[in-house]
Amino acid sequence: SNKLSFKSALKRFFGIKTEEELKKKKTQKEKTKEFFESLAFAGIAAFFIITFVIQNTRIPTGSMEDTILVGDFVLVNKFIYGSSSPKYIPFTEIELPFFRFPALREPRPRDIVVFEWPGDRDLIKAKELGVNYVKRCICTPGDTIQIIEKVVYVNGKEFWIPPNVKYESYYPKPKDYIEPRIFPKGMPWNEDYYGPLIVPKKGYVVNLSLNNIEQWRTTIDREYGKSVVEIKDNMITIEGVPVTSYTFKKDYYFMMGDNRDNSLDCRFWGFVARDMIVGEAFITLFSWDREIPFTDLFRLIGSIRLDRVLKLLN
Repeated sequence: SNKLSFKSALKRFFGIKTEEELKKKKTQKEKTKEFFESLAFAGIAAFFIITFVIQNTRIPTGSMEDTILVGDFVLVNKFIYGSSSPKYIPFTEIELPFFRFPALREPRPRDIVVFEWPGDRDLIKAKELGVNYVKRCICTPGDTIQIIEKVVYVNGKEFWIPPNVKYESYYPKPKDYIEPRIFPKGMPWNEDYYGPLIVPKKGYVVNLSLNNIEQWRTTIDREYGKSVVEIKDNMITIEGVPVTSYTFKKDYYFMMGDNRDNSLDCRFWGFVARDMIVGEAFITLFSWDREIPFTDLFRLIGSIRLDRVLKLLN
C-alpha cells in the first residue's frame, strides 16, 4: 500500500491521471478548477523561463544593422551570464532586492549583449528604468579602448571587425571636431576619434583632480545610486569626505553598435556595469516589417523575412 500511495503521489505531482480519475465523470466545477490550475501552472512556468532562462527581445532601432535588423525578434540566453531575479515590480519602476545565479561564463569581446540601459551621460539613473539595449561587447573590465579614423583598437590592437558592420559614411569626422554629447563629459573627442579610455574594473584606482573629476563623476555617482561627488573649496569630496582617488566597486564593459555611425552607445552615455547585463542575444526567431500595422495582417505576414528565421547571430 505504501508503494501504491507513493506512485499515486508522484502521478499527482506530475499531473498524470490515474485510471480511476480518467473514468470518473467530472462536474463543471471540477473542470473549471482544473482549467484554472493548468493556466496558473503554465503562467508560473512561463514566468520562470522568461526570468531565468530565455527571453524574446524585439529590436526597435537600427543600431546593430546589418547584424540585427529593425523588426527582428531575438532570443536572449539569460543564464549564460548568470540570471537574476526581477529588479522591479512588474509594470512599475519600484525597485526590488534581487539575486543573481552563478554565471557559466563572463561576457567576452565580440558577444552580442543585452543589458539594461544606464541612462543618458549626465544622469545617475535612466529616466525610464528597465529599458534593454542590444549592442556588441568591445571591451571587458580593465581594457583600454581607442578609435582612430573609425577603426577600433583595444589594448593597442585593432579590434575584430564584425562581418555585417555598417558605416553610413566612410569619411571620419575631423579629429579636431569635438562632439558635445561624447562620454566622458568634457573630453575633446568624437565618435570617430575617441580615447584612449580605460574601462574600469573592480578594484581599479583612479587618481582624481579638478582637471579630471567631470570625466568620472557620473560613473562614481552611479555606483552609489545617488549624487555623492561634490567640489568644495577646490577640494573633491565623496559623501562629504575629501578624496584624491577613487577605487571602483564594480566591473564595467564598453558596448558599441555594429551600425557604427548610427548608434547611441557607450561612446555617448558611459560604461555598462556588470550587474546591468541581462544576457547574450544568440538567434533571430523571426523577422518582419514593423512599420506595417497589425490591422493589415496579411501584408504583415507577407513581410516576414524567411532568411532570418532561426538565424544564428555572430
